[in-house]
Amino acid sequence: MGEGPTVVLVHGITSSSRTWKAVMPRLAERHDVIAPDLLGHGRSAKPRGDYSLGGYASGIRDLMALLGVDSATVVGHSLGGGVAMQFAYQFPERLERLVLVDSGGLGNEVSPVLRAASLPGSEFVIPLLFSPPVRWSGAQLRGLLARFGLRGSADVAGMLEGMDSLGNRDARRAFVHTVRSVIDPRGQRVDARDRLYLSKEVPVLLLWGGRDRIIPAAHGREAQRLMPGSRLEILPDGGHFPYNDDPEWFVEQIERFVGSTEPARIDQRQVGERLREGAGG
Repeated sequence: MGEGPTVVLVHGITSSSRTWKAVMPRLAERHDVIAPDLLGHGRSAKPRGDYSLGGYASGIRDLMALLGVDSATVVGHSLGGGVAMQFAYQFPERLERLVLVDSGGLGNEVSPVLRAASLPGSEFVIPLLFSPPVRWSGAQLRGLLARFGLRGSADVAGMLEGMDSLGNRDARRAFVHTVRSVIDPRGQRVDARDRLYLSKEVPVLLLWGGRDRIIPAAHGREAQRLMPGSRLEILPDGGHFPYNDDPEWFVEQIERFVGSTEPARIDQRQVGERLREGAGG
C-alpha cells in the first residue's frame, strides 16, 4: 500500500498483517508499506517447515526480492522484532533502518502463557483451550463490553485475534513450532543482546508500551544501552500492542524517525569488521 520509502511491517506470533490495520493506511500516505503474513500465520501456508527466526528472515528477504525492493526500513513487533533483528544480521545490505516494537529476543522474561506453550504435550492441550466454544466466548465477551460502551484494551483485542487464529489445526501446529524455536519453560532462549553492537551503523528506534505485561519495557531500556545511537520512545499507558493503543503516536514516531535519519548502507566487509572488533580484534 502507498508510495515512497519502503517500510516492511513484521507481525508477532499468532498475529497477521491485519494487526497493522489501524496504522498501515496512515503510513502509506508517505511510504510504500509491505505487511506480509509470516509462514504459518494468517492466510499464508502452514506446512511442516522452518519456523525459526532465520527461516522467517529469509522469507522476508525472498518477498522483498520478488517485489523488486532492494532495501527497506524493517519494523518488527514482538516475535517480529526477533525476525527483524535476524534479518539485519543475515541481510545487512537490505536494511535501511530497524524499528523494534515491544520486541522479543532482548531478555529472558516473557508471558507465562507462552512459556507454557513450549512445554511437552502442549500440542494436545492447545486444541482444548482454543476450541470453537472457548473462542466464541471470548468474542461474545468483547461484544458485550462494546454494547455497554466499554472497549477492551489493545492487548485484549490482540489476544482475541490470536486466539481466533488458533482454531485451525495447521495454525496450531505452526504456533507450537514457532514458540519452541524461541522459548522454553524458563523463558526466551534466543537472546540477541550479545550481537547488538553490530547495529552501530544502523539507525535504530525502539518503541514500547510502558505497561507491557508480556515483554517488559525494561528490555527496551537495556537494548537502548547496548545499541549505540538508538532511540527509545515509551508510550506510558501502552501495553504489548502500542500501535493499537495510540495509532497516531505510533505513526508519528515512525515518520519522524524515517524523516530524520539517513538509510544505512552496509556490506559484508563492514559486518566482518564489527565482528572482529566484538571478538577483541
